[in-house]
Order: sequence, then structure tokens, then C-alpha cells
Amino acid sequence: MIRFVIRLFINSIALAVAVWIVPGLELRSYGKGEPIIEGGPSIELVLSYVFVALIFGVINGIVGNTIRIVAFPLYLLTFGLIAIVVNALLLLLMNQFSEWLGFGLFVEDFYWGVVGALVLSLSSWVVGMLLRPLVKKRR
Repeated sequence: MIRFVIRLFINSIALAVAVWIVPGLELRSYGKGEPIIEGGPSIELVLSYVFVALIFGVINGIVGNTIRIVAFPLYLLTFGLIAIVVNALLLLLMNQFSEWLGFGLFVEDFYWGVVGALVLSLSSWVVGMLLRPLVKKRR
């Protein structure tokens, strides 16, 4: 259970970095609130990042894995570069879920989805490497 919480935390931070860096990504909070600390985010914004990371993880786990299994020959032919396109499409699917919910992650277009997928993957990798001792299984 603790590994799940840590992975959710890693994905939330990576999502925040991607939204901060990529101009075509926007995260709309479910409500307005006072900052937790002066000049920082509100609790509503933090919970929105966690909720969006959870939903994106479910989408990636179900739809993403299905696409990866079906498109395995394309992964081999492109040496895995098709993964960027798949992740961009998953971000656009997350955009659709956000429109249904009225808050969440909004992607401007496919181009920003590709850039966002790259930044999201790289930032998730960096944060995951920094927090690897916490996620590592004990034997």
C-alpha cells in the first residue's frame, strides 16, 4: 500500500512539473481556496493533482496496456518511439475525462500532448530515481 501512495506522489509531482513547463497543458482545480503556505498552492489544487494522477494512472493501466499489447509490432518497428504518441493520446483521453468532470488536466492539442508526454515521462523518471529508496522492496 505504501508503494502505491509513493507512486501516486511521484506521478502527482511529475504532472505538476509537466503542467508548469509545458504551456499547452493546464490543470484546473475543482475549487478555489487559500494557499497552504504563503505563495504556495491551495489544498484544492494539491488534491486536484493527486486525483488527476490517480485517474491518469487508471487510464494508463487499462487503456495504455491494452494499446501496448495490440501495438507491440509497432513498438518493435519504431524502437519504442511510438510510446510517445501513445502517451500523447492517453493525455488527450485524460483531457476528455477532465471535460466530463469539469476540472482536471486540459491539453490544448496533439502537439502539446506529445511535448507533455515527453516532459511527464522525464520528470516521472527523475522524481522516481530520487525517491527510489522509498519505493524499493524490502527483502
